[in-house]
Amino acid sequence: MLEKIPLENIIFLDIETVPQCGSYSDVPDNFKALWEKKSSFFRSGEQSAEDVYQRAGIYAEFGKIVCISVGLFIPNQSPYIFRVKSFYGDDEAVFLAEFNKMLDSVSQKKNILLCAHNGKEFDFPYIARRSLINGLRLPTVLDIAGKKPWEINHLDTLELWKFGDYKNYTSLNMLMAAFNIPSPKDDIDGSMVASVYYQEKNLERIVRYCEKDVVAIARLFLKYRCEKIFGDEHVESVTVF
Repeated sequence: MLEKIPLENIIFLDIETVPQCGSYSDVPDNFKALWEKKSSFFRSGEQSAEDVYQRAGIYAEFGKIVCISVGLFIPNQSPYIFRVKSFYGDDEAVFLAEFNKMLDSVSQKKNILLCAHNGKEFDFPYIARRSLINGLRLPTVLDIAGKKPWEINHLDTLELWKFGDYKNYTSLNMLMAAFNIPSPKDDIDGSMVASVYYQEKNLERIVRYCEKDVVAIARLFLKYRCEKIFGDEHVESVTVF
């Protein structure tokens, strides 16, 4: 069935998130109490809430997005041309508004689908939650309340790999290796994003990392369709989609 989906209708995406504060000492007291309770479910007896605060970026209530990278295939190109654009900055509300506006604009032209790795569990709900927290209306493709499952235009390369098996999580890195796709991970990994953002203050480095993940997800999707993947020379970074 994947072969029947027009590639140019799919927006591939990945997000990078960090804790809302660079230091636990900067966390407001009410959120410290809430994090104390939240973290009690996964920290060990020897760990304090502060010890595991680096994990706060995983949760939309305690974290924030610093980058959303998206990719789109250009139709009628052989080999494929894959265009990548990133929305990022220190002001989450500003670039989230730009991202949401882009989704609605593209949606008016064609029936788009969103695709991410573990997107249904992480990326899509995280973007929706942070949008609402920032007082932003949800773009149509993320506003799934009341929709039937077959009306939700979300694809997930992790879910597709499960084939109905709900027991296992398979990382993007693992699938890249399994399909012999060249790995884009030549700089940082997800565990380093917060320190790169707060200590190094190098957002551009995070953007490059995020964009490489988007390229990897698109290549994996082509493998799922038993198609040849595109090379780095066919990736274009653009400022306007």
